[in-house]
Formats: sequence, structure tokens, C-alpha cells
Amino acid sequence: MTTATPRPAALPRALVAPAPTVRTARPDEAAALAALSRPFVRSGALRERPVTLYAAQAADFLVLQSPDGTLDGCVGLRAYPTDAREGRERAGVVYNFCVAAHRQGSGVGAGLLRAALAAAHAQSLDTLFTATTGGAGLFLRHGFTPTAAHRAPLPWAQSLDPRRNARVLVRAS
Repeated sequence: MTTATPRPAALPRALVAPAPTVRTARPDEAAALAALSRPFVRSGALRERPVTLYAAQAADFLVLQSPDGTLDGCVGLRAYPTDAREGRERAGVVYNFCVAAHRQGSGVGAGLLRAALAAAHAQSLDTLFTATTGGAGLFLRHGFTPTAAHRAPLPWAQSLDPRRNARVLVRAS
């Protein structure tokens, strides 16, 4: 004799909240990216960037957009070309990673990082670097390990401010 397990009743469509979406930022969202980053700049976790830079580099950013249209998180991913003279692999840098205070601890950061890792894979990046002044737990849980800045793409490594005492991390993509 077999018994069937009853299927749970579907929730009425009005009770199911639309899911947030992760997508590439647009240049017209530069002010929103700057506003999202501002609390992290004030805390010293991020360097200040002008709105014009966010506009110019909008294509680097993945954003988490809530159903009401607000941006609840962002992460930059910049690819660096291979320098055959140095024998380096094609590398990328994860930067300006932030999540709105009301969404922290809800998995938004992990979702954004997974999206950045997928984008890095789609761009055929061999390694990813990041620098953090925080605990680095999220990065460590996603396979990043401590490394020396000189292993990173030279333009990015030279842009690091030694006074910030950031930890540089690397991950094979």
C-alpha cells in the first residue's frame, strides 16, 4: 500500500513578496551607489569615491535591487588584463562591497558575492583579489585566503593605502 503525501497549499499571489534582483548597475544610479557606500566610508571600511567615478564605472557593479526599486547592496568587479611579461593569470578585483544596514545578516552579502564569483567565472578570470579592513569572514567562507598585495594586479595593488591596514585576500575562480 502506498500513501500520498498531501501537497502544501499554495500561498495566494498577494502574500508572496517579489524577490529582489541582482543586476548590473546603470550610470544613472551613481548617486544611489555613493549613498549606499557612504556609511562604510564614514566607518573607514571603504575609501570615498566621487559620484562621477561611480557613474563612469557603473558597469563594474552588481547591485541588489529590492522590489520597491531601492538598491540594498552593491559590489564592484574589475577585470585586469594579463601581462604576459609578468607571467600572471587573468585576474579580477572585488571592491566597494556593501550592504544596506537593514539587510545585513539576511544573506544579501553572500548572494552578491556569489553573483560576483559567477560574473568572474563568466569573464574567464583565473584569480580574484579583494582587500578588507573588516573580519573577512564572508570572503573566507567563500574560498578566499590571505595573500600578499604584490601578487595582485599592479595598478590595484599600488592603489591600496597602507595606512588603512587592509588584509589582501585571493581566490582561484
